[in-house]
Amino acid sequence: MQTIDNLNTIVSNYFESNKFEGNPAELYDPINYILGLGGKRVRPLMVLMSYKLFKDDVEKALPLAQAIEVFHNFTLIHDDIMDKAPLRRGEETVHIKWDDNIAILSGDAMLIKAYQLLEELESSQLKTILPVFSKTAIEVCEGQQYDMNFETRNDVTIDQYVEMISLKTSVLLGAAMKIGALGADAEESEANFLYDFGKFLGLAFQLQDDYLDLYGDPNKFGKRIGGDVVANKKTFLTLKAFLKADKSTEQELKELFSTNNLNFAEEEKKINRVREIFTALDVVDNMKEEINKYYNNAIIALYELNVEENKKEELLQFAQNLIKRDV
Repeated sequence: MQTIDNLNTIVSNYFESNKFEGNPAELYDPINYILGLGGKRVRPLMVLMSYKLFKDDVEKALPLAQAIEVFHNFTLIHDDIMDKAPLRRGEETVHIKWDDNIAILSGDAMLIKAYQLLEELESSQLKTILPVFSKTAIEVCEGQQYDMNFETRNDVTIDQYVEMISLKTSVLLGAAMKIGALGADAEESEANFLYDFGKFLGLAFQLQDDYLDLYGDPNKFGKRIGGDVVANKKTFLTLKAFLKADKSTEQELKELFSTNNLNFAEEEKKINRVREIFTALDVVDNMKEEINKYYNNAIIALYELNVEENKKEELLQFAQNLIKRDV
């Protein structure tokens, strides 16, 4: 029986031996670059963990796992361009290391490569898995557009924010779990329980990511601390702060989240002031309550699953580690 560490090794070895080769190099080098940065590789791991709930030959699910990871990294390349982000996983983003045009085109190629990986499926599996993948792909794009829309709006609600992160982040985690199960020929009902597990866990995961963006250790997080604040992104912390603030603090927050094109020193001042306000309003505790709510929903979905209890325990441990992370 493979442990999570074993599965991580299997994923890493497979990705290393299945790089994308071709010419022109400017198209393929950025693809291998961002995939080579590693990261947590949560999504391909979820594919394999879901698959092995029903079958032991997890190597057969590796093309599925790679398809999910290639698609995810395609979205990161394009997101980093939109956010003008300088760092990804502690290294230069693709558009900084090369340029915007190369980053756009390499990202486009990654989306196509993800679909090509699905072509390795048997026709019966492709019929069930392709619609899940395509539905999720368009939902992620919808979520990204909402995220950009929210940057210039002052009327975003917490419910709207949760819907946005559900589309942008958590549906892909749900899809990773469901696709892994369908790849192992699981019943649709079981695959749907796993989708719910992944989706709720994804919501908790993204809220934790929002927290780390402002309060994380810069030596561990891999991205600039306070990047969401600089980009005027509406996160749970921001929206909760607006709800709890008095008139004076609310006005200050509006002014802070309307500033653009600041120099580095001004950005740092903005980040520090926003952090001070959030701490004073105690919105971090509110966020932790929200994280626990979605985590608990994920566990409820997990225990609806009709598989051996010891197999559920491995997913439970995985979920706990994901939410307790500091990177």
